[in-house]
Amino acid sequence: MYSKILVPIHLGEAGKAKLMLDAARQLADAGAAIVLVNVVEEVPAYVAAELPRGLMESSREEAVRRLEELAGREGIAATVDVRIGHPASTILAAAEEHGSDVIIIASHRPGFQDYLIGSTAGRVVRHARCSVLVIR
Repeated sequence: MYSKILVPIHLGEAGKAKLMLDAARQLADAGAAIVLVNVVEEVPAYVAAELPRGLMESSREEAVRRLEELAGREGIAATVDVRIGHPASTILAAAEEHGSDVIIIASHRPGFQDYLIGSTAGRVVRHARCSVLVIR
């Protein structure tokens, strides 16, 4: 069905990662490209000044390692893309850059704060230029 699948993975919710990768496997055409994306949130400059030098880069490297392990464990040939930024806008930018025709994203049950500011999945659904499958 799809030839370019973007799967944003929140490393803190590894349980949903398997469901998302299973969905990607089912929706993928033969020879489809699957991209696993993780977004390391930016830290405000006044906080970054107090952090140890290289912390953001080591966080990025750790995310790459964990995504590669996840893909290997699930038997999926995937490209890994770890970025630093705001989650929703960074996921949308990655989808555009990779030419994705579907984004498979996990969502949680909305809490009160989600009604005020919106969840990452909600923002991706509202602003994506391609299909979005939300896994709950």
